[in-house]
Amino acid sequence: MSLSRPDLSVVRLRPAVAADAAIMMRWDKAPHVVACLTDDPDHHEAADWDEELAAQSDVFSYFIAEVDGRPIGAMLDIDPAGEPNGYWGEIEPNLRALDIWIGEADALNRGHGTQMMTLALDACFARPLVEAVVIDPLNSNAQAHRFYQRLGFRPEGRRVFNGTDDCLVHRLTRADWAARRAGA
Repeated sequence: MSLSRPDLSVVRLRPAVAADAAIMMRWDKAPHVVACLTDDPDHHEAADWDEELAAQSDVFSYFIAEVDGRPIGAMLDIDPAGEPNGYWGEIEPNLRALDIWIGEADALNRGHGTQMMTLALDACFARPLVEAVVIDPLNSNAQAHRFYQRLGFRPEGRRVFNGTDDCLVHRLTRADWAARRAGA
């Protein structure tokens, strides 16, 4: 999948594979990525990307965002009700949850995140049973809140994940996304 505007580079999402583990490990340690993952960077533990990528399934899958063939970031698409580690706890079915990160610092603030999210949201809502998409940016990350709200997400409320991550959960319904796309 790819998306572009005349004034932007083309962003393409492709499935992440085992060979992507090294770059994802590097991104997972980048200060700008860590700042979006936790309010306590001293206790951030990088993921085991070899294990994460090997465990992909219909419940969760990773994608690499590329611009002109260069990996710049990643996305995670999850069925929050079916995920094995129970991160989302009790949550209704027929949802998807997305995580996004731009790993390369020189790719920030260039519109790539908007393109990545648009591609991912189109893919989520291409599944007939998906009613909404949820996201969980840190409550302290006002920039992320503005980003998601520009895409049509609406805040639902604060929630603590993993016992430490104070997040502001947002939701985008199928109807809101369809209306936005019709007006685009």
